[in-house]
Amino acid sequence: MRKSFTAVAVSLSLLAAAPVQAQVSWTDWTSQGSNQVFGTLQIGSNSVAVTFTGSFGFAQLSGGIDYYATNPGIYAPNRPTGSDIIGLNAGGTKTITFSQAVIDPVIALVSWNSQPTITFNGPITVLGQGQGHWGNGTMSASGNQLFTSGEVHGTIQLSGSYTSITFTDGSENWHGLTVGAPAVANVVPEPSTYALMAAGLAGLALARRRRKA
Repeated sequence: MRKSFTAVAVSLSLLAAAPVQAQVSWTDWTSQGSNQVFGTLQIGSNSVAVTFTGSFGFAQLSGGIDYYATNPGIYAPNRPTGSDIIGLNAGGTKTITFSQAVIDPVIALVSWNSQPTITFNGPITVLGQGQGHWGNGTMSASGNQLFTSGEVHGTIQLSGSYTSITFTDGSENWHGLTVGAPAVANVVPEPSTYALMAAGLAGLALARRRRKA
């Protein structure tokens, strides 16, 4: 009975922690306001509202130059969909907010030149980099900090669950970004759900005990 009970409990725990998808879904930026750009991130059946807040030079919402097509291989694990991009020129604090927590968000970078050390609100991994639309550069990450040199193009990923991303960039002619994520954070069951799960496990244990008797 104990072995069966444990197996059921493990199965339920695996259901509560769905694996992160390999492919990244990218934001469809649809409108802009004063110091804000709005979009939607469709991850499976989940529609997540995304808001960029901070100074920006332009927002390319559809059409225009596809800056990611020059070297799509550096935008790992898969390049942004379409040509949507937010172009930043004046440095300062920027925030990207999600209406629902996302797991391991990814940021695609275009031409991040003349940048200071950039600190994010979470640990960073460089997923891809190389020759891009405006030349070449290199970047590296240590903890929450991103270090750049030259015309940086590529992708970085923040590890963990986020309802917002914050960073502070420097001023230049312009450098661009868009954001995506492979998965949304799992929804924590309501207390009543836990009660039903516990009752179900108890009933299973009782049935097995009676059958054994």
